[in-house]
Amino acid sequence: MTSSITARPADRPGIGPAIEIRGLTKSFHTRAGVVRAVDGLDLVVGPGEIVAFLGPNGAGKSTTIDMLLGLLHPDAGQIRVFGGTPGNAIAAGRISAVLQSGGLLPDLTVAETVRLVAVLHASPRPVAEVLARAGISDIADRLVGKCSGGQRQRLRFALALLPDPDLLVLDEPTTGMDVEGRREFWNAIRRDAGDGRTVLFATHYLDEADAYADRIVLVRNGTVVADGSAAAVRNLAAGRTLSATLPGADRARLSEIPGVDRVEQRGDRIIVHAKDSDAVARYLLTATAAVDLEITARTLEDAFLALTGDN
Repeated sequence: MTSSITARPADRPGIGPAIEIRGLTKSFHTRAGVVRAVDGLDLVVGPGEIVAFLGPNGAGKSTTIDMLLGLLHPDAGQIRVFGGTPGNAIAAGRISAVLQSGGLLPDLTVAETVRLVAVLHASPRPVAEVLARAGISDIADRLVGKCSGGQRQRLRFALALLPDPDLLVLDEPTTGMDVEGRREFWNAIRRDAGDGRTVLFATHYLDEADAYADRIVLVRNGTVVADGSAAAVRNLAAGRTLSATLPGADRARLSEIPGVDRVEQRGDRIIVHAKDSDAVARYLLTATAAVDLEITARTLEDAFLALTGDN
């Protein structure tokens, strides 16, 4: 199942794309044979956009990000970052990344780590400024080895901010953060994007993508299967979900109603996923003793499963 939605214009007047990927392909040789991780992927991201890059494990997200960061070379296709190569953008400090792991020395303090990396940049932002923007000023004197997983991710974010990049690439950026930490992190990202910074992020937290991304890009088997706003992508999962309190519900009978995709029983609650919610609602209200009926639109998770699953 392949779908495409036109999102808001990727290019602002007079400004070229922040990211332009055309026909990107990358294969790996394994013992089982050749595996094509990225298969003709196309993607254009405009300046100031926050784009969620989503897909199941093995969809080609990390391989695409590695090529965007110049860590891998494509077999075919082209990647342009602000009109130049990824290498040129990195050398100019226009692109930074927050990855899931690696690169931190446990015996240095948080502030020492930032100062050490700052000297590698020609014109870094002040250390105190990036610590504050990452929300870790209060742990500046803490050893990195004593930091939690969420605090280390915030430290990586601070390091990525040092060159004041035009493009931030985030791979599972909030791993290890608590709910409040995740909210503060994304509020900071939103403020940066408001000033024109472009953000491309991969995450398994679909609620983050739904709440904070301007666009959702879904990939499957190395190619884009949907691209648009969160609302537009949700709409690709046709139908609605109905739930009601109905002990001992006749699941077989509900499954026979035209348009019903799936029926679940969770304790006394019956959950029905259906394309024709009206028919199911009429049956539940007139032919059963169901109470507390609720009807909700499909979620981003529903769309994710429908568009990237094997079925």
